[in-house]
Amino acid sequence: MSIDSLVRTCSGLSFGRLRNIKSLSDIQIVQVACGYYHSLALSKASEVFSWGQNKYGQLGLGIDSKKQASPQLIKSLIGIPFMQVAAGGAHSFVLTLSGAIFGWGRNKFGQLGLNDENDRYVPNLLKSLRTQKIVYICCGEDHTAALTKEGGVFTFGAGGYGQLGHNSTSHEINPRKVFELMGSIVTQIACGRQHTSAFVPSSGRIYSFGLGGNGQLGTGSTSNRKSPFTVKGNWFPYNGQCPPDVGSEEYFCVKRIFSGGDQSFSHYSNPQNCGPPDDFRCLDPSKQIWTVNETLIQKWLSYPSGRFPVEIANEIDGTFSSSGCLNGSFLAVSNDDHYRTGTRFSGVDMNAARLLFHKLIQPDYPQIAQQVAASLEKNLIPKLTSSLPDVEALRFYLTLPECPLMSDSNNFTTIAIPFGTALVNLEKAPLKVLENWWSVLEPPLFLKIVDLFKEVVVHLLKLYKIGIPPSERRIFNSFLHTALKVLEILHRVNEKTGQIIQYDKFYIHEVQELIDIRNDYINWVQQQAYGMDVNHGLTELADIPVTICTYPFVFDAQAKTTLLQTDAVLQMQMAIDQAHRQNVSSLFLPVIESVNPCLILVVRRENIVGDAMEVLRKTKNIDYKKPLKVIFVGEDAVDAGGVRKEFFLLIMRELLDPKYGMFRYYEDSRLIWFSDKTFEDSDLFHLIGVICGLAIYNFTIVDLHFPLALYKKLLKKKPSLDDLKELMPDVGRSMQQLLDYPEDDVEETFCLNFTITVENFGATEVKELVLNGADTAVNKQNRQEFVDAYVDYIFNKSVASLFDAFHAGFHKVCGGKVLQLFQPNELQAMVIGNTNYDWKELEKNTEYKGEYWAEHPTIKIFWEVFHELPLEKKKQFLLFLTGSDRIPILGMKSLKLVIQSTGGGEDYLPVSHTCFNLLDLPKYTEKETLRSKLIQAIDHNEGFSLI
Repeated sequence: MSIDSLVRTCSGLSFGRLRNIKSLSDIQIVQVACGYYHSLALSKASEVFSWGQNKYGQLGLGIDSKKQASPQLIKSLIGIPFMQVAAGGAHSFVLTLSGAIFGWGRNKFGQLGLNDENDRYVPNLLKSLRTQKIVYICCGEDHTAALTKEGGVFTFGAGGYGQLGHNSTSHEINPRKVFELMGSIVTQIACGRQHTSAFVPSSGRIYSFGLGGNGQLGTGSTSNRKSPFTVKGNWFPYNGQCPPDVGSEEYFCVKRIFSGGDQSFSHYSNPQNCGPPDDFRCLDPSKQIWTVNETLIQKWLSYPSGRFPVEIANEIDGTFSSSGCLNGSFLAVSNDDHYRTGTRFSGVDMNAARLLFHKLIQPDYPQIAQQVAASLEKNLIPKLTSSLPDVEALRFYLTLPECPLMSDSNNFTTIAIPFGTALVNLEKAPLKVLENWWSVLEPPLFLKIVDLFKEVVVHLLKLYKIGIPPSERRIFNSFLHTALKVLEILHRVNEKTGQIIQYDKFYIHEVQELIDIRNDYINWVQQQAYGMDVNHGLTELADIPVTICTYPFVFDAQAKTTLLQTDAVLQMQMAIDQAHRQNVSSLFLPVIESVNPCLILVVRRENIVGDAMEVLRKTKNIDYKKPLKVIFVGEDAVDAGGVRKEFFLLIMRELLDPKYGMFRYYEDSRLIWFSDKTFEDSDLFHLIGVICGLAIYNFTIVDLHFPLALYKKLLKKKPSLDDLKELMPDVGRSMQQLLDYPEDDVEETFCLNFTITVENFGATEVKELVLNGADTAVNKQNRQEFVDAYVDYIFNKSVASLFDAFHAGFHKVCGGKVLQLFQPNELQAMVIGNTNYDWKELEKNTEYKGEYWAEHPTIKIFWEVFHELPLEKKKQFLLFLTGSDRIPILGMKSLKLVIQSTGGGEDYLPVSHTCFNLLDLPKYTEKETLRSKLIQAIDHNEGFSLI
């Protein structure tokens, strides 16, 4: 190999005359290896070339490939970061930076180490050495030796002359460690045709084994050696000291050993002027591929901006045009972690990737950023394929999002989206590995990728709002699907892992501003109805209009509520339309009964539960989808919303009354849960489920003090120990103490078995959590199972029939795909509202009628009085005016209050029209009068009548 990295060759026809290999003249080659009739070359860009004879598959180009007279790129190895190529008689190897070995070619004696004797025509991973930290490999005619980072030696293949060093002449089809070298740290190995040499620097000695007929072992005889034997000579270890004076004897310090054919060589020096010997475990930078590292970046940054030499530009271009080079960058070198690279561990130091990328891409060096961007856009990303040869070829999918260029909106369509397209198009196996790597990322690093593609989606939606020309809509659809598909994969990983980041980090709050959610939902429903599949490839997706509803995890609570309202309106309209059609038909066909387009509940206050149950028991499923209208017997109020709100408030208060014994109240948490000791039948639980469903469907919040576990179960999510802590804080803390106990004597300390003690009408009863639970002690090994069983009993087993009735009632009204879009705490807020009070926001959003305006004296003193009220009184005011003391999921901004003036004098009380959130406020002039009358009014707030 010449100084300028050009590869030259000589053949029998022109022996003694070097000739350039023209096809490699523009490629920087760092290593060459030759077999009997084939050659290999490794480029700076981590490309492997082969040429020559291919009788046994030694070129790695496939079984159909014949003899090659010029170098051919081994495409099946693209993307892997290599550190070495090696060639035997008719077999070949490449070694990656993280110690993975790929071999191909002749395997008659097992020299590929693949547990058989079949030749290979394409590169095959030598799995058994993957975790052995291999740093160097060399080949004989039909055998192979590998050196580990710790200085161990493995050999395999032909052993007929003892060249494997196992004190045997057997062939080995699997790598086997040379036992007799295990006590020494070997730093150099070399293979001749049928012999092997190894150097141990601590003693300065060379060991050899194998064929010795031509004296190639250097042992002083021509005998073969089946195990390592010291090469004769006055070897002296390099330690900086001179050897003792022993007359005229000469000592030698080994610099490097060589073996080839039937010869062995040693490059040495005298102890008086020797330097340290070569260590094959340490990389020679001049013979390695480009990788992004501190040294290289400093070199690039040392040139003034705008004054790049051509060779530096080529170096940057070569590095960022090669997936192999990027996959070999940012390795986790601490504790040699990157040698553990596999399906669960990437071998990448993500912090190093972030720091180095940010050091390289700086505003002060625009030319570097431009060159990197151009290389990624034009060379690297367009060449990415869906199938990858090895896990090491996946690393840049993990590291590239750390590059600042990716998050620059100017590069979204040229770099980030094409990168996302390549990611989404990965085959199942490599994508699964990438998902595994993502699942163990630190939350900020995982969030970085999520935020990147959220920004891409927002960028695209903004373009969409401005307007996309018809000719570009197909490519736009493809871009948007790509970004959302990447987020979908990330969301799947996040949920499967138990939330690396909070689920709301996937919310894209701008969605409601940028698209018409209602229209999007309708389009989505139509796509579902017509069977449009959005789970196939991106090419097909380009022809399908994008519906954000396909990717519901990006919707925040406000957007989901809009979706639910849209769905409810559609369902109600369908029910109303059906009722109208039936009524029209009844005019002509007397057999057909006319129906009301609304669900009418006529109830008496004194028998609200019985009356409601009687009506709802007779109600058909389709009628639940109609708008709800409530009439209280003997009251004249027209239900424009307020009567309905009070109905929900009163019936839930009645159903939760202890006299029914349906629920158990927990003092510590002030929450309720189903009571497994109730005498009530399941109909009442079914009714409560229906009431909750109707409340959601009619956009009314109800007062229901259930723990979050209820909403988890409604959404088919399992309750956990956290839910037990919420419902029963003392028990939850005890369970956590059991799990956290560090000692081994769990059984003796806690004295627990797989049972639970429950109260049964004043007596205690022991229930087994598992079969033979009373005889199963809780110990360190099974304590998690005990806690899981305890949680399962409280939330599932003990109340199964009761919850099933509740669940059936709830889903009779609210079942459907839209509900599944919600997270448990979002569904909880839909049912019971929340307590995120913002009283200033309430004042800001209030409207005024009649003589009132924001600066009217009465209005000013009203808000002064209101803001001075204690929290409980403010909540009572909400109850008085709106029918609930909680606020909707959308917050105070969605709660519109109206205050109007009345003609009565100051002796009158304020009056609420709960149906309309309307307050009749007399024109009080004194602050104390207003305070007194307001408190008097909100303390007597039940009942409706015409004002």
